[in-house]
Amino acid sequence: MEQRIPLIVIAGPTASGKTACAVALANMIGGEIVSADSMQVYAGMALLSAQPTMEERGGIPHHLMGVQDPSQRFTASMYRACAKEIVRDIASRGRRAIVCGGTGLYIDALTKPMGFSVEADPKLHGELMALADEPGGAQRLHDMLAQVDPAMAQKLHVNDVRRVVRAIEIYRLSGVTQSEHMRRDAELKGDYDEKLYVLTWPKEALYRRIDRRVDDMVRAGLIDEVRALYARERAFPTAVQAIGYKEIVAALEGRCTMDEAILAVKQATRNLAKRQMTWFRRDDRAIMIEAEGKSAEQIAERIAEGEGEEKGCF
Repeated sequence: MEQRIPLIVIAGPTASGKTACAVALANMIGGEIVSADSMQVYAGMALLSAQPTMEERGGIPHHLMGVQDPSQRFTASMYRACAKEIVRDIASRGRRAIVCGGTGLYIDALTKPMGFSVEADPKLHGELMALADEPGGAQRLHDMLAQVDPAMAQKLHVNDVRRVVRAIEIYRLSGVTQSEHMRRDAELKGDYDEKLYVLTWPKEALYRRIDRRVDDMVRAGLIDEVRALYARERAFPTAVQAIGYKEIVAALEGRCTMDEAILAVKQATRNLAKRQMTWFRRDDRAIMIEAEGKSAEQIAERIAEGEGEEKGCF
């Protein structure tokens, strides 16, 4: 039987300090970082997707970050295939793979067995996305999903259009719900001996970090980045779903002030953080790390020492 590859996963809500911890840990154990972020995978969106700067990466190799053309879709199954190959390569060189990100679907796609693969149908996808663009379209799509796969509809927010559409596609193309596919896969054994660490913060403290991050992104040129994407919006059907895009576009089109748009970005980011924590709290593998008051190095040291596994938190 093939030996399972040891894998460390550092997850958590946006602005929780995942990258700093992953970089500190990589320096300690000879690791490389594999991003698990559905927006950071796209090129030309460094600020919009909050990609770490070269300085923040600290000389540690980061994989699957800024590699996909924004005009192309990048699905969870594509992420799985790419990430598995990268993890194998890292392990073959005697290095440790550290998966870092807040997209729970990507983390599950990599670490949990997936016995099914449903190829996308561009025509069906286009029809469903066109419906999403209509007034009330997101709710109609969510209602459609609830009719065929209520369990998945309960997990997905009505505004998470991309994943709602994918769940509908899976059912229509395979005749089996995504929930049932996932149930079957849960009975299989994965390829990794993974430890999933989730950074947590008190709500108000996390919200302050989110506000500071958004302000920093604006100062670094976020509005100009969105303006450049807006000029080619039709070419970027998936990438423009990143938080911050539609809010700033509303200001560029004169439908609100830029100050109002920035406030909307902060609120949307807070909402994302809530959804991310809801996802990770449901994962019985999660080892919760209370990050407030601890440096990235302190957290990394605890992870490197392997503490907290028995209690489920530290």
